[in-house]
Amino acid sequence: YIALNKPQGYECSHQATHHFSVFDLFDDVLLNRGLQCVGRLDQDTSGLLLLTDDGQFLQALTHPKKHVPKVYQMHTADPVADEQIARLQQGVELRNEKGVFAATEVQRLAEYQLQMTVHQGVYHQVKRMIGAAGGTVTYLKRLSIGPLTLDGVAEPGQFAFLSDEEMEAIGEALKNN
Repeated sequence: YIALNKPQGYECSHQATHHFSVFDLFDDVLLNRGLQCVGRLDQDTSGLLLLTDDGQFLQALTHPKKHVPKVYQMHTADPVADEQIARLQQGVELRNEKGVFAATEVQRLAEYQLQMTVHQGVYHQVKRMIGAAGGTVTYLKRLSIGPLTLDGVAEPGQFAFLSDEEMEAIGEALKNN
């Protein structure tokens, strides 16, 4: 169970096509265990990415019914308007997805900077939500997944094995969702 601070320019794929692979950051010992990403981050998105060789753990964290909260910080091309924040909190529809996608704990950090929590995990969700609310994301970073944060992996490309305490915390988070 590994926490990685994924740098920009890396794909979450074993067979990267246009960029580096996050798996290039690990040695053969870990790769030979069948290390997999728990969810994905786009190549231009940085931040917390979990990896594991435990299929049950991977399924538990990514199952749509679990709604594990994920916190993202982003910069936008234009100033963030109050109306956009309201739309994100009320929920937006995303093309080719069923239902409404709402953010929680939406905070304007600066004129062009926003932080929000999402509880689902669909393709390009945060960027698409911002687009549906009338904005454009120019920078995106995932700060946390459930109780896990970038603490201990502050530098891009840095990774650490999850501690027993972190594993217990994520187990509790999964029970409560």
